[in-house]
Amino acid sequence: MRIVCFGPGPKFKGGIANYNTSLAKAFDKIEGNEVYIVSWTQQYPAIIPRDFIDRKSRRDQLSGTNIKVHYLTNYNNPLSWFATARAIAALKPDLVIFQWAISIQGLPMGVIVQRLRRLSNAAVVFDLHFVVQKEGSKIDALFTRYALGKADRFVVHALKTAQELRALFPKRNYKILNDGEVASHGDNKVVRLYHPVYDMFEPDPDFDREARKAAMNLNEHVFLFFGFIRKYKGLHHAIEAFAKLRKQRDDVSLLIVGESFWQTLDQKKWSTRIKQAIFKMAGRLFLKNRDDEREYRPLELIEQLGIKDSVYVVNEFVPNEEVHKYFQVSDNLLLFYLTATPSGVESIGYNFRMPMLATAVGHFPETVKDGYNGYLARPSDTDDMCRIMQKAIENPIPRANVAETAAGMSWKNYAKSIADFLK
Repeated sequence: MRIVCFGPGPKFKGGIANYNTSLAKAFDKIEGNEVYIVSWTQQYPAIIPRDFIDRKSRRDQLSGTNIKVHYLTNYNNPLSWFATARAIAALKPDLVIFQWAISIQGLPMGVIVQRLRRLSNAAVVFDLHFVVQKEGSKIDALFTRYALGKADRFVVHALKTAQELRALFPKRNYKILNDGEVASHGDNKVVRLYHPVYDMFEPDPDFDREARKAAMNLNEHVFLFFGFIRKYKGLHHAIEAFAKLRKQRDDVSLLIVGESFWQTLDQKKWSTRIKQAIFKMAGRLFLKNRDDEREYRPLELIEQLGIKDSVYVVNEFVPNEEVHKYFQVSDNLLLFYLTATPSGVESIGYNFRMPMLATAVGHFPETVKDGYNGYLARPSDTDDMCRIMQKAIENPIPRANVAETAAGMSWKNYAKSIADFLK
């Protein structure tokens, strides 16, 4: 097949860029496929005060592939939306997969899909990372309905996402399929797969764990929080739960590795200040007060709770080449989310056979089997989070169980399942 993967290309930060790139690479490995990435040049409105470009990673993620990348789509230039549809159609693809990860992109993506379906007979599939937006903007549902209403084939990574899709379009006949099932003609097809395990982050076989722990002044048992610091990921709960654990024992460390999502631009620049002022006004119109996270500063809790000597913080974006060291030095991955859709951080953890300590929200009860590949805590209950951290020390999860969980979650199988889904 000739396949187009639409989404952020490898020059961007974050899980969706990694995901889109990994999916393209998986299709490229299948003999006879011709694969393209069609990417944004700017993914969001220009007023958003954040730098989304990966300026640190050095490795060429597409080295050794035949994938061609086209950076075409500027959120702020509607003419580029139409140009993108024409460019995709000119490639004469059999399949176009759109990565859906934030509702604000619904307007340009809806326009692109609508125009593309007039210009091409390609199968159009939305790969849904969510349906109901975590932040709860007043216009999320509008943009989501507009874009997703243009398609009739979807991939989801959790049953919850499929149910949300049904709720969004109650009059549509959605047939939810498990991997390998076939829908009847006329059905709006939704295939339930999984979030594949990232193979771009590989363990270093020569990694000296004890030397790294000594260099970072880490104690015997290390708990890891990894990824962008966003309110929905519950770092404040992780820190509070760890502080309770620290009162019980002195052989534990908390390793926090990630960039504060809204602190990536130079705060002294006038352009940053203008963006922040405009964004603040827009937030008042479209965001619920509880979802405005620009003042979310959970790292301040470390000092307040008196646990600075047991916490190691890397408060910056980590290049892809350095991700492995933080997972290989840790014992358990903390996923104490307030809300959750299938998590790229969880997927990275599987690649390192990392036991998961998660809250029982979103899809986590589907993927984290309590007592087998991790432990589940009650949402927003830091006492219960402390309990499972203690349990992970006293009754550690066998890493072989985590490896077993991840065994069937390869990108190769995932790409094949999508191809089979179209038959």
